[in-house]
Parts: sequence; structure tokens; C-alpha cells
Amino acid sequence: MTPSTPLWFWFAFTASVLLLLAFDLGLARRNGDRAVSLRGAFVRTAFYVGAALLFAAGLYQARGPETAVAFVTGFLIEWSLSIDNVFVFVLVFAHFAVPARLQYRVLFWGVLGALIMRAALILAGAALIGGFHWVIYLFAAVLIVSGIKMLLAADAEPDLGRNPLLALLRRWMRVTEDFEGSRFFVRRRAILYVTPLFLALAVIEFSDLVFAVDSIPAIFAVTSDPFVVYTANVFAILGLRSLYFALAGVVHRFHYLKYGLSLVLILIGGKMIANGALGEGTVPTEVALLFTALLVGGAMALSLLRPKRDARALGWVPGTPTVEPDSPGERRKKR
Repeated sequence: MTPSTPLWFWFAFTASVLLLLAFDLGLARRNGDRAVSLRGAFVRTAFYVGAALLFAAGLYQARGPETAVAFVTGFLIEWSLSIDNVFVFVLVFAHFAVPARLQYRVLFWGVLGALIMRAALILAGAALIGGFHWVIYLFAAVLIVSGIKMLLAADAEPDLGRNPLLALLRRWMRVTEDFEGSRFFVRRRAILYVTPLFLALAVIEFSDLVFAVDSIPAIFAVTSDPFVVYTANVFAILGLRSLYFALAGVVHRFHYLKYGLSLVLILIGGKMIANGALGEGTVPTEVALLFTALLVGGAMALSLLRPKRDARALGWVPGTPTVEPDSPGERRKKR
């Protein structure tokens, strides 16, 4: 049975996260719109990973090893799947030609929106699983189907030029031709316009919603404790911005990573079915943790040992968009 978490602990954790985000935003404003350095990105990534491990140690003391292992497994799964978001960030920023100095601002608000969306999805998922046992099989099917689709399309190149969200936004909103500093909205003659920076933010938020369809059922396969699910998601998302700046220049080298992540989804879906049909503990959480680490780490190691000859063919190299760019300068050339 899942132990209950006092309401005050939820509020205390959420307040701590908001304070951390406020401090982060204040630090970003003090530094202006300067691009995040590689060293700074690695330091911040290490900070968030360290904070997650300290939180796991606290869970170990408060609730015992089972909850701590569930949190670490969930965090590793969410953190691994978030690397897939980095691929999308690279493509989005290249498509809109977003300057490096503005990318951190987009990711800050993108992460804040992701936290809100995922909190709502986690609460809804926990309520569904608590009320209807058969929902776990639905979640398992989503994971397995998503894993198979990712496996079959691992080398496919997303085409933002055909993104339905962008088509809808351009149809119903006025978009400025140029970036307006770091602003998402501007008024001209009492008419509200959105900037290309807002379009980039909207695509990133939409992509996270799509990723959440996979990642949230994946962690529910590890534990049904909504607090563990929520905190693991929060720590993974908080480190996502720093992870992007740390990996953006080299992420194209991990060309086998999508294969590893797809196998993780299939594995977790199978674990969910086995435990739902045969009883909790049929496939221990420690096994899921071990195989997740082996699949993700093995895929990254294999990518480095067997580098792709033409990395740019992947379409993920920053500064070389493989779809028609939507930058202000390119739109002038079209005219």
C-alpha cells in the first residue's frame, strides 16, 4: 500500500521549488541575456543531480529503501527521457534561429509551464489508477506502442515546417517579423502581436506535453505514490535547461540514444503489465533501475564507440536546421 504524504510536505516541497526558480530567474536577470557557458551548464546540471540524490537520501531515512529506490528509478527514467527533449530543443532553436542569449529565457518559462502541466497530469493519473485498476494496462499499452514507434522512427527527421500548432498560431495570431528583444508579446497601434520567441516557446511547451504522455505512465510503472512521481518529475525537469546547454553541442553524437530510450519504454510497459497481472513485485523496481541504466548508458557508450560518419545527416546539429528556417532574416529573403 502506498504511504500517504502529509499535505504540508507537498506545500513545503512546492514552495522550495518556487523559491529555487525565483532565485534562478533573479540570477538570469542579473546576468542579462548572456548565453549560458558550457562550464556553467555542467555546474548547474551537477547541482540538480546532486539535489535529487540528497532528496533520495532523505526519503531513505523517512520512508525506507523501497521508496528511495523507486524515486531514483523514476528520476533516472524521467531524466533519460528528458534527453530526448534536448533533441527537440536543438531543432526548435535552429528552426527559429533563436540567439543563444535568448534560449535560456525560453527554456525557463518552458520548464515552469511543464511543471504545471505535469502536476495536473500526475494527479489525474494517480486518481485514475486508484479508481480503475485496468488503467495500468492502458498506460502499459501507451508505453509499448510509443516505444515501438520511436524504435521504427529513430532516424526520422521531424519537420517543424508542417507542425500543426505553428500553422494554427500563424492563422489566428499576428506575428512580428523580427525578435523584439526578449519579449514574447508586443503592442503596435493598440494591436497585440506575438514574436518568433513566443512561437518557439509554444512549440517547446507542446512537445513537452507530447513527451509527458510517455514519461508519466513510465514512472507510474515504477511506483503509484503520486508524491514520488511528482518529485522525480520535478527534479528531472528542473535540470533540463542546464542539460540542454551542456549537451546541445554534442547531442547529435548520441545517434543510438533513441534506440535505447525506445527499449526503455517497451521494458517499462512490460513491467507494468507483469506486475498488474501477477502482483506487485513480480518485476522488482531494482531490475527496472538496472536495465534502464544499462540501456541508456549502453546506447550512449555505443554512440561514442561507433560514431556516425555524417553526424549532420541526423538533422540535430545546432545552427544547421534541416527544415526551412523561420528566422526574421530568412523571411525577408523569401520576399
